[in-house]
Amino acid sequence: MSLYHSLCFLLLLSLCHGSHSHNRGVRPRRTPHLDGLLPNGNFEHIPLKSNMKGRQINGTNSLHHWQISGHVELVSGGPQPGGFYFSVPRGVHAVRLGSLASISQDVRVKRGLVYSLTFGATRSCAQDENIKVSVPGQANELPIQTVFSSDGGDTYAWAFRAMSDVVRVTFHNPGVQEDRTCGPLVDVVAIKEILPLRYNRGNLVKNGGFEIGPHIFTNYSTGILIPAKIQDIISPLPGWIIESLKPVKYIDERHYKVPFGLAAVELVAGRESAIAQIIRTVTGKAYMLSFTVADAQNGCHGSMMVEAFAGKQPFKLPFVSEGKGAYKTGHFRFVADSNRTRLTFYSAFYHTKLHDFGHLCGPVLDSVIVLPAH
Repeated sequence: MSLYHSLCFLLLLSLCHGSHSHNRGVRPRRTPHLDGLLPNGNFEHIPLKSNMKGRQINGTNSLHHWQISGHVELVSGGPQPGGFYFSVPRGVHAVRLGSLASISQDVRVKRGLVYSLTFGATRSCAQDENIKVSVPGQANELPIQTVFSSDGGDTYAWAFRAMSDVVRVTFHNPGVQEDRTCGPLVDVVAIKEILPLRYNRGNLVKNGGFEIGPHIFTNYSTGILIPAKIQDIISPLPGWIIESLKPVKYIDERHYKVPFGLAAVELVAGRESAIAQIIRTVTGKAYMLSFTVADAQNGCHGSMMVEAFAGKQPFKLPFVSEGKGAYKTGHFRFVADSNRTRLTFYSAFYHTKLHDFGHLCGPVLDSVIVLPAH
């Protein structure tokens, strides 16, 4: 064998050995968990003109990736006939669900896991409007009469547990309006697999920094409204219970000022906007509760005192906002009177933005920690 061929053989042997030794320690890649828009979740892949009659979509399968039932319209944002204005903040198109109409899509998931749907929804008529979101065996009817964002950018989250490997996600207008075209606008739909919670070392509160939550849109966000427990059996904000009549708002650091980490909760409806968690304690033992109150640097101002309860013991953390993204942390000692202690937080006052009275806002809650007292 010539010197040239010997060198080639040794080089090839070295490359092969290196490749095998490198791959031997590499673990197979885990399939990334689901987190993003549903296929045509922003409705920008529009039907053929032959399947449209004005704004109404004709044909069950005419809207790409969706099945429709009843009077469903494809609308564009902006001024409408009759003096109306439809806001479609996350794109150009949205669907309008007329009386008793619905849209559905089959989604591949993993049986037994929890998923959260994030969707933009707003009313389009003066009448009371609800939107019903469901998968087989689980459903929720959300009131959307209260508008939290003056620009029509209200976004909701709803969670479910997958009972099969494919679920049919349905949005339905359950109302019967005098005008059969009236109904909620849906302008975007996303889904996220909610990963199992883990305790942070030493902290008795699960998800105390609100880092695990629903999908947040990257291009536009006015926060995500988390519905009350009465309307939401499985919370899209793991570990937490929305005990109030009105939702709380989940906000992220890309679109808001957040004290710590990636996300926090804004208490947007005064005493009607309460969030709670039940933690394990030892009866008679002392604990230290700490939490941070802030403003989201979103034009919310004034006295933003947050009231809290640890079991039956009340605490108040005063905070005056100038709308500059400041925050304040409070520390409180309590003695557990049970082996389960309910932590509850709510805003003492109602707030709107300084220059936009149609936009509800409030104090930001973050970094909730409970540790044994020394």
